[in-house]
Amino acid sequence: MKHLKLLAAILLFGANTFAQTAPPSDPGTILQELKKLDVLGSVLYVAAHPDDENTRLLAYLALEKHYRTGYLALTRGDGGQNLIGNEQSELLGLIRTQELLAARRMDGAEQFFSRANDFGFSKGPEETLKIWDHEKVLGDAVWVIRKFRPDIIICRFPTTGEGGHGHHTSSAIIAQEAFAAAADPKRFPEQLKYTQVWQAKRLLLNGANFGGNNTEGPFRMSTGAYNTALGKGYGEVSADSRSNHKTQGFGSAKQRGDAQETFRIILGDAPKTDLMDGVNTTWSRVKGGEGISAELATIRKNLDIEHPEKSVPALVALLKKVEGINDLYWREQKSKGLIDLILACAGVWTESYVTTPSVALGDMMNIRTQVISQYPNVKLDTVTIVQGQTKIFDDIIESLSPLAHKGKTLQVNQVQTFELKEEAGKITQPYWLVAPHPIGTYVIGNGQSNNANALAGEIFDIGNPENWEAPRARIVLAINNQLITVDRKLMYKYVDPAKGEIYQPVAITPPVTANIINKDYVFNTQQPQTVQIKMESFTNASGSISLKPVAGWKISPERIDFTDKAKGAEWVASFTVTPSDGKQKVSVLQAVVKTGGKDWSLGIQRILYDHVPAITLFPPAETKLINVDLKTAGKKIGYITGAGDLVAEALMQVGYEVHQLTEADVMNADLSVYDAIVTGIRAYNVNPRLAVMQPRLLDYVNKGGNLVVQYNNPNGLATSNIGPFPFRPVNQRVTDENAAVTFLDPTNPVLNYPNKITQADFEGWIQERGLYFVNNIDPRYKSILQMNDAGEQPNPGSLIVGDYGKGRFVYTSLVFFRELPAGVPGAYRLFVNLLSKPR
Repeated sequence: MKHLKLLAAILLFGANTFAQTAPPSDPGTILQELKKLDVLGSVLYVAAHPDDENTRLLAYLALEKHYRTGYLALTRGDGGQNLIGNEQSELLGLIRTQELLAARRMDGAEQFFSRANDFGFSKGPEETLKIWDHEKVLGDAVWVIRKFRPDIIICRFPTTGEGGHGHHTSSAIIAQEAFAAAADPKRFPEQLKYTQVWQAKRLLLNGANFGGNNTEGPFRMSTGAYNTALGKGYGEVSADSRSNHKTQGFGSAKQRGDAQETFRIILGDAPKTDLMDGVNTTWSRVKGGEGISAELATIRKNLDIEHPEKSVPALVALLKKVEGINDLYWREQKSKGLIDLILACAGVWTESYVTTPSVALGDMMNIRTQVISQYPNVKLDTVTIVQGQTKIFDDIIESLSPLAHKGKTLQVNQVQTFELKEEAGKITQPYWLVAPHPIGTYVIGNGQSNNANALAGEIFDIGNPENWEAPRARIVLAINNQLITVDRKLMYKYVDPAKGEIYQPVAITPPVTANIINKDYVFNTQQPQTVQIKMESFTNASGSISLKPVAGWKISPERIDFTDKAKGAEWVASFTVTPSDGKQKVSVLQAVVKTGGKDWSLGIQRILYDHVPAITLFPPAETKLINVDLKTAGKKIGYITGAGDLVAEALMQVGYEVHQLTEADVMNADLSVYDAIVTGIRAYNVNPRLAVMQPRLLDYVNKGGNLVVQYNNPNGLATSNIGPFPFRPVNQRVTDENAAVTFLDPTNPVLNYPNKITQADFEGWIQERGLYFVNNIDPRYKSILQMNDAGEQPNPGSLIVGDYGKGRFVYTSLVFFRELPAGVPGAYRLFVNLLSKPR
């Protein structure tokens, strides 16, 4: 029984695995679910990033054809740019994970991921697959296929490079290899303790046009149908789904009417009349399924949409039959669908929530579970709280806190409320961020997925978009004497005066968190700096905070004690840090909290946007100490915000007085007071008012000012006249962060004042050198640097400088928005030079 229970948990892998607040129960949903119960087919779409998926096709397959439909995005989009905030890297990946889940809630598909990290733009699959760790990411794709068991697999990109991005091409290569490997018992045999080999019928390429390179195939299918149950067509559903990708600025117009998709066969036999040619998608594909389709047809024929409760007895009887079939995969899938349908028709609503937004590990959660039924024959069997974990080669360990109300009949239209307490059992850290990771892949478990014992420790994590073991309430009901189990994820529920009832994830936290206030501390003298740590207590706590000793630095005091801090208390601990050896270096400084007999080195970070649930994570309580030979000139900087970056904060770290400039400031204030004005990344893409401000900014330069413009995407510019003389941003970049840099104009002031820039200043850069370089450069500009990726021509478009009137204009495509927050010393030295016009 233990292994059956474990296998059932694996088979429920996917979006429906995660307990949720009550799903919709409107007539349209009931009709859709009835149709879906009669279809036994599945499709997996594979690509590289959030936004790569074809949302119209996903919606059509899931909501019109009623296949179980999934999207495997190999990455979480961590390496892109953020158009709505300043989150980068892993933080951006967290937001984009939630954007994808929001998209799937609209188009009806499920969401999966591999451990691959989006490390930024890659020009080819050779680089990508090497950095990702080809074998591990392939193993993840095989694992998803073996668990999801798709009848057909669809790629978004070809293996021949038309997709333009090395990640895109690699996703197609991985899909093609996984198609065969999933069916081969010699490939990733350690997985077969928990699942079985699976052979999909065919692998197809979904045609598209990539920059004029057409990959359309001969098989065509219309996906522009209108769904009367939804009251919209799939072009409308697709736009709603895609518009969730807000960090990428992908709000989409709704398309109506007929639309065609094309497909090309990659592996398997080609479809002739239907994508599912040769696949049995009826109940006859499973032993014991005889008669189920006929019973569903009768239920649909007799459905009274104004009184769906009349269908409950027939649905309950059908559930008993479905639970008796031998095919465990389809039994679990269809039983879950039937249970949701029974609850919807019976008008049974249930949820479970905690009364505080966060609970410290080990403290008791106060949980309120509510149930209401519109159907007379419903009894409450039990309510328990489940916190799942894994145990090597064994069963699911569940913490169960039973409620003694067995057999209680629910009165029609009467809310029943039950209070429970359960100990918070595991910090709600996103599973892929628990351990430090290399550039290309997240570390899951202990990161040794080819080892059987290691795999058992990570088995439930791989592929999942979120932590599968988040605490949930398990409500067991008896409807017409049939036991039905319902899981609801524990949420924090509150009422906002303006927005009404709000649900957010509950955070299980360390007892005390320590947030070092600055991400970096930049030293350019032997003078000490004060390192402040914002402390936050999530329980009643006493203990101490200290900074781990670091060679070459003096830290005082040794520790700071705290006593009887109440839950919710916040305070600041301050330490003095002084360079002690005078060497230029970057060191990691770690804070350690001792409380309750344990050491903790975690901060807390909350990401709040209206379009996704609140995200809480616990990053390491660390900062960087950067001792750099840095001279500065000037003091006052004006900053015009772009798409979101942390450059202004980095400049304040080295002593600049930074003022965020509004349009009113630019148009009406005296700009001559600023030693330099800087525009944030993609400012000319996201702020159309810069077309109005541009004459004032160029006038500022003409009269002696120093304007520094950071990179912009060539598409959607507010004005084509960014500088005083012509140049053109283009889609050219240098992705190798270690690419050699040639000084084209070594005597130029930006390489000499106030800091002498050398080759050493380009060491230690991260992710890339630059993006959206410029060409067609007017000769009145000086190109300062030249660089290129391997096998490409030298590119002089990363940094140009031009004198205009009495002032200086600088345009740079170098990725200072990545390098400065990462604490790269040379990036600080060069950027300060860009701000420092000799007088």
